[in-house]
Amino acid sequence: MSVESALRAGRRAAERLMVDRCTIRRTTGVSTNPETGQTAPTDATIYQGRCRVQQSAVQSREESPGQAELLMVPRELHLPVATSGGVRVDDEVVIDACTYDPDLVGRHLTVRGESAKSLATARRLHIEEAAS
Repeated sequence: MSVESALRAGRRAAERLMVDRCTIRRTTGVSTNPETGQTAPTDATIYQGRCRVQQSAVQSREESPGQAELLMVPRELHLPVATSGGVRVDDEVVIDACTYDPDLVGRHLTVRGESAKSLATARRLHIEEAAS
């Protein structure tokens, strides 16, 4: 079996486990409402499609921005390699559908890093959820 055929088989197997769906967005600027003068961030969709959410082996940590106490929960997001390029640190992930854990639907997470390698069967992103 060649490296290419083994990699294709590994990617197919990994994608079969990606039974959930997510959207990844990036803030691109700010728009101003001409009537109220209020501003709101604008964003672009970077990826929308299949994914798999995994609990990271790394422990949660507490942060105190200002007066708020937050628990930062690390997770890992798996995406298909061929269709998910261009995701960057600080992009926002929203879980749109989760087949086996509906409690994850609607959660907002932030990309914190990527585990890149040459023969990856999935694009693995380090993500974090801020829980209060």
